[in-house]
Amino acid sequence: MTFDQTVFYPRGGGQPGDTGTIARSDESSLGILDTVHGGNGEVLHVISGAEGLCIGEEVELCLDWKRRYAHMRMHTALHLLGAVVPFGVTGGNISAARSRLDFDMQESLDKDQVTSLLNALVSADHPVISRWITQAELAARPELVRTMSVRPPQQVERLRLLEIPGVDLQPCGGTHVSRTSEIGCLKVSKVEKKGRRNRRVHITLD
Repeated sequence: MTFDQTVFYPRGGGQPGDTGTIARSDESSLGILDTVHGGNGEVLHVISGAEGLCIGEEVELCLDWKRRYAHMRMHTALHLLGAVVPFGVTGGNISAARSRLDFDMQESLDKDQVTSLLNALVSADHPVISRWITQAELAARPELVRTMSVRPPQQVERLRLLEIPGVDLQPCGGTHVSRTSEIGCLKVSKVEKKGRRNRRVHITLD
């Protein structure tokens, strides 16, 4: 189901789609179970029991903010992890409880050392800034693309850059906090060897 306006984030880039509810004028509500990309740039809301909703009906979309904010904190934390572990990223996943990045590397990692470096960046309270770049500008700076398995979309004229000044700069369409201090204390919970050149690093909000 689509709406003329929405603040719900559609699933993508390893980040889950938003969930929440639809509040109707008769004080009844419906659940939004997921949010995904549709065709032609549409945002599709997966509704529980959508019977009775009419085209043109005015409703209020109520975001599950606690879940979304956890995703924002986690997604920003993964940008810090990518800065601390300076290797190509081959995969990743975000959840409210635990998130991970896979790195193209053979070296071992010290969990406590990486945890310490992450929390130093959190405590430094760096601003988190979004700005835009054209496809031509990105093509001239290929080093900005850290992800090896997923490339930025080619069909759009402009791409959003996520910048943490002095720490990280790369294309990203996900949701983030406005300062690193909002992330809170982090912990590297596990480092797995997933292949000769693949290390999987899990983080949690401690």
